[in-house]
Amino acid sequence: MARRDAPQDSYYLVGISFFVLGLGTLLPWNFFITAIPYFQARLAGLNSTAETLSSNHTGPTDTFNFNNWMTLLSQLPLLLFTLLNSFLYQCSIPEVVRILGSLLAILLLFALTAALVKVDMSPRLFFSITMVSIWFINSFCAVLQGSLFGQLGTMPSTYSTIFLSGQGLAGIFAALAMLMSMASGMDAQTSALGYFITPCVGILLSIVCYLILPHLEFARYYLAKKSSHVPAQELETKAELLQSDKKNGIPNSPQKATLTLDLDLEKEPEPEADEPPKPENASVFVVFRKIWLMALCLVLVFTVTLSVFPAITAMVTSSTGPGKWSQFFNPICCFLLFNIMDWLGRSLTSYFLWPDEDSRLLPLLVCLRFLFVPLFMLCHVPERARLPILFRQDAYFITFMLLFAISNGYLVSLTMCLAPRCCHMRGRWLVPL
Repeated sequence: MARRDAPQDSYYLVGISFFVLGLGTLLPWNFFITAIPYFQARLAGLNSTAETLSSNHTGPTDTFNFNNWMTLLSQLPLLLFTLLNSFLYQCSIPEVVRILGSLLAILLLFALTAALVKVDMSPRLFFSITMVSIWFINSFCAVLQGSLFGQLGTMPSTYSTIFLSGQGLAGIFAALAMLMSMASGMDAQTSALGYFITPCVGILLSIVCYLILPHLEFARYYLAKKSSHVPAQELETKAELLQSDKKNGIPNSPQKATLTLDLDLEKEPEPEADEPPKPENASVFVVFRKIWLMALCLVLVFTVTLSVFPAITAMVTSSTGPGKWSQFFNPICCFLLFNIMDWLGRSLTSYFLWPDEDSRLLPLLVCLRFLFVPLFMLCHVPERARLPILFRQDAYFITFMLLFAISNGYLVSLTMCLAPRCCHMRGRWLVPL
């Protein structure tokens, strides 16, 4: 909820801009993992005119272990450069440099990936160039996301939700782009080229949206307050927590909580009543001691998800005979289904938060997700020597993916919503210095 003296977001241009920026931050990762059949076909020695997008070159033919290396070289730089971004902030490197520089670098690297579709080269050289591109793309994505979340901290909480919605739809967008490329009827090389040009357009649109922000009065109002005021989002979140403490149950909606706090402030005769209360400074270690369980749960959720998706799930094929369903099985049942259900799971926390931060059920639910690792490994993966295939029918894989994806989205969003409540003690905020 915007403050009463703030200008209006005319035509929702600021909201649309942050939605597009959210979409652009996760487009690179989703377009890479969705195009696994293309990369595996190139690494199997097929030339660029072969059926690269729709082929299923997995198992023993994947001598480069592309899925495993891609996951490692995507998540490791995300972790390292997320930490590095805090030092870049302390070094007073302007946000415009970090955000625009990252977007331009990602655009150039994706343009290189698109250009390689037309270039015939040895599988080993192609693998090396692709891995280097994945490393640097995710490094710049980490800096980009950290910097954008820093700006969102000055905006009303609604805009953080819009940004996260854009991120959630990035995977659906990539999966639909893959399906359209496969169903277009064009030759495989043209389809692959069009597929990789699509995120370039999305990133270019993100650059345009970010350049527009300084020219919008609503964005200037909040971004100018970054160094001198407590963010409006902090006031709204505190209102929600106060309402939750009064009822000792599931909190009311953020909108109702914010309205209640605003009415209480209007009753105060002092001129400083409209100023939001300042939080109590605390060290990072003090805050971490309060949120360590939520942080651990979040790490475990991502550990399970990234252990099998897409490294294992992308190798699962349909048990039916050759045909259209077999060709579209993995793009639909793995990537599209995962992203839709993950987005749905994230949206559920807008309606209820269960279990709460004090319940032992939350760590139990998180640990139960480790069962998905053996379940997916025992699905239908052909030409496998060591493990048996216990879940051969397609219905098993689809059921596992539904539960896997919706639990990932819900538990990730739930832990991120509950963590701030752990820092609220005795009517005060504990925030790091």
